[in-house]
Amino acid sequence: MQDVEFVNGLIDFIKSSPTPFHAVESMSQILEQHGFKQLDEADPWEISNGQPEGRYYVTRNDSSIIAFQLNNSLVENGMRMVGAHTDSPCLKVKPNPEIINNNYLQLGVEVYGGALLNPWFDRDLSLAGRVSYLNEDGAIDHQLINLEKPVAVIPSLAIHLDREANDKRTVDKQKHLPPILMKLPENEGDTIADFKAMLLKLVNVKNDLAEVKHAKAEKVLSHELYFYDVQPPAVIGLHDDFIASARLDNLLSCYTGLMALIADDGKQNALLVCNDHEEVGSMSAAGAQGPFLKSVLERLCGNDENTSRMIANSVMISADNAHGVHPNYADKHDSNHGPILNNGPVIKMNANQRYASNSQTGALFEHLCELADVPVQSFVVRSDMACGSTIGPITASEIGVKTVDVGVPTFAMHSIRELAGRWDAFYLYRVLRQFLTN
Repeated sequence: MQDVEFVNGLIDFIKSSPTPFHAVESMSQILEQHGFKQLDEADPWEISNGQPEGRYYVTRNDSSIIAFQLNNSLVENGMRMVGAHTDSPCLKVKPNPEIINNNYLQLGVEVYGGALLNPWFDRDLSLAGRVSYLNEDGAIDHQLINLEKPVAVIPSLAIHLDREANDKRTVDKQKHLPPILMKLPENEGDTIADFKAMLLKLVNVKNDLAEVKHAKAEKVLSHELYFYDVQPPAVIGLHDDFIASARLDNLLSCYTGLMALIADDGKQNALLVCNDHEEVGSMSAAGAQGPFLKSVLERLCGNDENTSRMIANSVMISADNAHGVHPNYADKHDSNHGPILNNGPVIKMNANQRYASNSQTGALFEHLCELADVPVQSFVVRSDMACGSTIGPITASEIGVKTVDVGVPTFAMHSIRELAGRWDAFYLYRVLRQFLTN
């Protein structure tokens, strides 16, 4: 795969993945196209210790996915694993969200994860996620929706009404974030402002348009919906050096791991796990602190003894974006550990185990970069600043696998629009492909 093809594919993937549900749906479609067979956790699996050979994937909660390729004995040869996460900080719609204020319809939202909030103002927002409903057959069903077009906005307060806005403006999450959807007609607000009724119409329209017909939705029971910016990803810069997009953290790593896996030559046992809920601590059935990956590995190995031996022979690369040194805020970095965009992927280290890298796994990744002819950098947070974390140390502590934390240098992490190096994404793909195929 060439750089241009890779970047265009990444842009298309991010556009089609406004939520973790849509990311897993997009990844599943790509895997199916490359010969991966879907497994169901509720069914028996006729797979043990790498037999039969083949390509498989399994999902949980529609928002986490594990895809793997089996070629030879898992116990003796282990598994080469890549980990990432499907979620990004955003605004999530509350269960009873309708707010009527001065005849405007707004929706109440919760902040999901550690979002940088100010960039959410004055953006063209759409809505996507999963809706659960009761159908005409009396069964509970689920449907993904994506409105795609701009349907909401969070307008800033004019500077005339807040003269200190550029110096002291703060965001009240309860009062200032509800997006505006529409101006309500006089005396009809209570009738029109029924969010679940709106969702019911949307679900039935989508069901009618689907190739496989679904039973008609009778009543919306619940929803997990998120606002997102409709501005598409773009390659920008005077020399097309950068990718600007929402959700680069961490859909970039999901796509990069996926492309490396499907390009695999089939000689190694290889696995990609993309968990939901990393941005809120990973403590869920679908998160890295849950049993999803451990359960899959135990089923593949057959018993505890085989599982322990397989894990001892395995390595994981946890891929999650790193903080690039910002030229306007260079003092926020350790002077010897400030990753530069387009200078290669970053090995992330932390003395307090906020990252899982150690000298052994870091050396392995450096060697992989040498083999792939890719530059490599290192990141250590300033000694007087707190450090973030990833699924790396969580997965390492849950299953005991040797792990290295790496990532692509990024600006504006957790903003509604982030910036990464166009070449770094392709560099990471080349290293992960080297890891999975050789």
